[in-house]
Amino acid sequence: MEIAQIYAKLPTLETERLRLRRVSMQDADQMFAYASDDEVARYVTWETHSSIDDSKNFIQFILFQYAKHDIAPWAIELKENGRMVGTVDFVWWKPEQQIAEIGYVLARECWGQGLMTEAAAALLKLAFGEMELERIQARCFSENIGSQRVMEKIGMSYEGTLRKGIKIKGRHWDIKMYSILKEEFQARQ
Repeated sequence: MEIAQIYAKLPTLETERLRLRRVSMQDADQMFAYASDDEVARYVTWETHSSIDDSKNFIQFILFQYAKHDIAPWAIELKENGRMVGTVDFVWWKPEQQIAEIGYVLARECWGQGLMTEAAAALLKLAFGEMELERIQARCFSENIGSQRVMEKIGMSYEGTLRKGIKIKGRHWDIKMYSILKEEFQARQ
């Protein structure tokens, strides 16, 4: 499967509590609400959004990616009220090797409710089903316990720590690597 086959018409994914859908410019205020929170931005690669323009610019980039049929995030929308509370995506995808990496961010008021686990599990289902992938991995800063828990809850195994594996925000960070294989995912279903 090729990248454009998924991203030419990004599928909407539904879970019990969530709708994963295309990001739109109408999401700017809701994105800014979480992306301007220093605690939310603490363990991500991007800087805290300091103005609504930062969020609009990021959404413009996402829309450009959609237009190119290239990798871009899904908005995480709460079914109960239609509010966008984060994103989940494939950070990269190598179709020829049948591997990809997922990444995600969630508004702080939604932490600890299992929402990101639900969203990430929906992406795994798509990846190991329609996308025919064999391996999905995810990485997080070693201090990001919440992200580690999400990875463990979706069945990923800890593979190791990349010491000083990334330099962001003026310092080197240790990165923890997790993964799940198709056969491991299928055994959990």
